[in-house]
Amino acid sequence: MERMSTCDLRNKEVINVCDGARLGCPSDFVFDVCDGRIYALVVPHAGGFLGFGGKHELIIPWQRIECIGADAVLVRLPAEECRPADKDRKRRSIF
Repeated sequence: MERMSTCDLRNKEVINVCDGARLGCPSDFVFDVCDGRIYALVVPHAGGFLGFGGKHELIIPWQRIECIGADAVLVRLPAEECRPADKDRKRRSIF
């Protein structure tokens, strides 16, 4: 089993394989405190036209990760799932 620290993961760019969009780098993680498993990546995401719609967080469920490579994390997010979390930073359930 290969191991990686959260610092290493934060330095990798997240790319959506559905459309080639560069989503940014993970800034946070959602994990279960009982078993320590990571359930989602949190990626800061600029919204609106040319990023003028404000800052949001994109919550990417772990099961949407296709591959973690040397430089990037490839995810499969269809357009209808590529939406930011609520503006007030409350994270909605993704499971």
